[in-house]
Amino acid sequence: MGSVFGLLWLFTGFLQGAHGQGVYAPPTVRIVHSGQTCNVEEERYSERVYTIREGETLELQCLVTGHPRPQVRWTKTAGGASDRQGDSTLHNETLKIENINRHQGGRYYCKAENGLGSPAIRSIRVDVYYLDDPVITVHQSVGEAKEQFYFERTVFLRCVANSNPPVHYTWRRGREALSQGSDSGVEIYEPFFTQGETKILKLKNLRPQDYAEYTCIASVRNVCGIGDKSAHFNLNNRTAPPSIKLLLDDPLVVNPGEAITLACVASGGDPPPTLTWMRPGGEELPKRSVVNGGTLTVPTVTVEDGGTYSCMASNNVGNPAKKTTNILVRGLRKGRFWITPDPYHNDDNIQIGREVKISCQVEATPPEELQFSWLKNGRPLRSSERMVITHTDTEVSPGTTNLDIIDLKFTDFGTYTCVASLRNGGSPEISIDVNISSTTVPPELTVPRGRSHLIAQEGDTVDLQCLVSGKPKPIILWSRVEESGSAAAAPLLMSDGSAEMESYDGVLRINNVTREMSGTYRCQTSQYNGFNVKPREALIQLVVQFPPVVEPVYTEIRQALGRAFSLTCRLLRAHPARLLRYEWKLGSRLLTVGQFSDQRDDTNYLVRALNREGYGEYTCDITNEAGAGRCTFLVTGKAYAPEFYYDTYSALWQNRPRVYSFKLQWTQMEPNAVDRILAYRLGIRQMGQTRWWEQEIPMEGNIQKGELLTYNLTELIKPESYLVRLTPITRYGEGDATERIITYSAPVNPHLREFQCGFEDEAMCLFSQDKSDEFDWTRHSAATRDTKYTPNTGPSSDYTGSKKGFYMYIETSRPRLDGDKARLLSPTFNMNSKSSSSSSSVTNSPIYCFAFYYHMYGKHIGALNVYLRQKGPAVTDTSVWSLTGNQGDRWRQAKVNIHPTTAFQVVMEGVRGAGIEGDIAIDDVTIEEGECKDPPPNNLRSLAPPSSPHIWQLCVTLSLALIGQRR
Repeated sequence: MGSVFGLLWLFTGFLQGAHGQGVYAPPTVRIVHSGQTCNVEEERYSERVYTIREGETLELQCLVTGHPRPQVRWTKTAGGASDRQGDSTLHNETLKIENINRHQGGRYYCKAENGLGSPAIRSIRVDVYYLDDPVITVHQSVGEAKEQFYFERTVFLRCVANSNPPVHYTWRRGREALSQGSDSGVEIYEPFFTQGETKILKLKNLRPQDYAEYTCIASVRNVCGIGDKSAHFNLNNRTAPPSIKLLLDDPLVVNPGEAITLACVASGGDPPPTLTWMRPGGEELPKRSVVNGGTLTVPTVTVEDGGTYSCMASNNVGNPAKKTTNILVRGLRKGRFWITPDPYHNDDNIQIGREVKISCQVEATPPEELQFSWLKNGRPLRSSERMVITHTDTEVSPGTTNLDIIDLKFTDFGTYTCVASLRNGGSPEISIDVNISSTTVPPELTVPRGRSHLIAQEGDTVDLQCLVSGKPKPIILWSRVEESGSAAAAPLLMSDGSAEMESYDGVLRINNVTREMSGTYRCQTSQYNGFNVKPREALIQLVVQFPPVVEPVYTEIRQALGRAFSLTCRLLRAHPARLLRYEWKLGSRLLTVGQFSDQRDDTNYLVRALNREGYGEYTCDITNEAGAGRCTFLVTGKAYAPEFYYDTYSALWQNRPRVYSFKLQWTQMEPNAVDRILAYRLGIRQMGQTRWWEQEIPMEGNIQKGELLTYNLTELIKPESYLVRLTPITRYGEGDATERIITYSAPVNPHLREFQCGFEDEAMCLFSQDKSDEFDWTRHSAATRDTKYTPNTGPSSDYTGSKKGFYMYIETSRPRLDGDKARLLSPTFNMNSKSSSSSSSVTNSPIYCFAFYYHMYGKHIGALNVYLRQKGPAVTDTSVWSLTGNQGDRWRQAKVNIHPTTAFQVVMEGVRGAGIEGDIAIDDVTIEEGECKDPPPNNLRSLAPPSSPHIWQLCVTLSLALIGQRR
């Protein structure tokens, strides 16, 4: 390895690029596929459709060009709404979805952007094909009430299958295939306005021969290898829709902890129906429940298990049958009380000689079993003229009982107990004690002195307190209000996200208070578990102070020595926003201090001439009573990272069998931002190894923005990949490094004597579309091409006669115009080194035979032109073949000798004629060394000099614009 790397830099060199923007270019994108596909077709207006079978793997690759290297993002849109399956936004050049499902079909967009021009966006529509098992449902004619189907009935058999593409149905009766018109007693039709694909078989006035087994076969014609699926139904004189009955009481009242069994049985139906238990709204059955056919068992029932349960029976005949029952789990909840003073006096206090009412409320299940009793000082209390006990209707929930004490006397003071229970037991009693005495007084609410306006620092723990007196002491309810005191249209939420919080001691604690919690808080007494009087309330103002919020929090500034620059720290918000001070420092050294004026919201620091001691971290602290906000500026002389150029023409080449070379190119990001770049440190490491090899590349003169720099790496071992690191060096030191991977990719047919392309692969043998023409060539096959609008033009197969074979063609329908051109570029072929080193005489150039098949059929055919494009100091296009007009509905072959003298491409140009019937197609393009043998007669025009007897081997090198992309 050491000897190999010692030779690594035998051949090196630099190429100075153009100044100004140089090689900087906005992005372009192209989508190719490499996964499991059924078909990829080009629809009208260049929309690409990728068809794949459900369950296969979708793999799309976004090939990008542009400099700097564009960032790539995949997104998906389906039905006009964004759909992020997993993370539908994928920041990667390859989109891969394993086991794709039907809901993941739709339009996928690849977006590439590098900050230059507009982002480049391309899309492809993914069509997921599938076929579900068909289902046969049976219905009798409208108005029939009897369950059985007699021979005078009319019966409908409906077959439904979800599929993509649309399904095709076939009906059989026994072994007999049924079709419309084959039997006068049978009609087959597709209904309007049905959901999904359906096919209905109508049996009119049922006959004895109609009692048979019917088969519905659903087919998508084996597209994507999806086989046919079928469903069967046996129609007889017993066929009937389902009916069921429940073997239980409704409602079923049970005690908590008991086991319950819900039994549902089919009382009719043929075929025998399937029974299913469910709860409303899709709610799950209890986790502990066991379902066995029509029996649902819950071994230990809880209060949460109460509610509605439904049993449904279905046999695909008529409508499903459904019966519902209610489960009531006994229980008592939410016991409350309140004391109501005499309503005929404007006084909230309890006084001798006046009326007082004690109310008690409990929620019960079932409500009709709720019963109340009253005790006074532990002894039963019965209703009398002065002690009136009343109860609300048992059908009203929650249930309430009232004890009215008329003409209160001293002897009535004591403890009154409200006892709630269920008539049949099953749940513990609820007892509520209420004390009536001279000390029973309504509540009063106050805020402690000095606690009505609180100031806290962000992050503190704050206690808001309201003092409540009275007996019994009520619960305190906390809420937030607008600053004006009126409730907001959208209520402000408490710290736990609720609109209201309860407190039993009158204290509201807010942990880790934030600035959003500033505002007015209301505390008020509840009207339950206390006096039923107008609520007492108080307001507390909370002010949360926070340090200044500034920008930028952190930024890096790159500067060369001797330059002047300014640093600015901006104040966004702060509380309090008065008496703000600022302090500038470099490291720990104080630079300047000051105070903000009311008119300014920023502070600046000016460096007049940067010296070496001026590099470092500058900080600006803006402070108030709550703390400080800091702007940080890292001033450095580090150079920015180099930007590798990925669109190098013929970046990889090989001169010897076991090694290859690579042309490494890059630009320097913002070269004038810092001192002149003196050199680059180049590091290279073979993938899978740990050892780095490094070399310093000296630089002469200033590097311009956009200038393309080149360094040739030689003696790289085939087929290894390498990690390359490039680091700029200035007098400040090393700058930011950047890395890329160099991957070996073998040229097409490295020992080529013949190049052939039938366009069967989507990569199109590296043919590409010209960016400067009006429209593109389209890769297509006759099996998928839509000739609905232009049936009298274009081929009906590829040149071999296969409808599944692919070819390239130009679609001349709208919006194409007369004279529009579409150009297709071949890969770049490099001349052999022996040719270039020999005499410069043009007669020494090799000869190649370029051949292809063409199809030019239609009354509006324009022209098909072939050009030889040679790469030199300037790119030149030379016409070598041309043909115009209608040539008939058949494929013809053309051959022409070409005489390239340098690296070359072949350009196929299609020109749109005067109308839409002008599609031109090409197929089976070949390049062979040597002269063409027996070229077919046509208007070939060879513009090259006479051939030479010396034929050098043609070496094809891919123009790897995206080398290194497959990482």
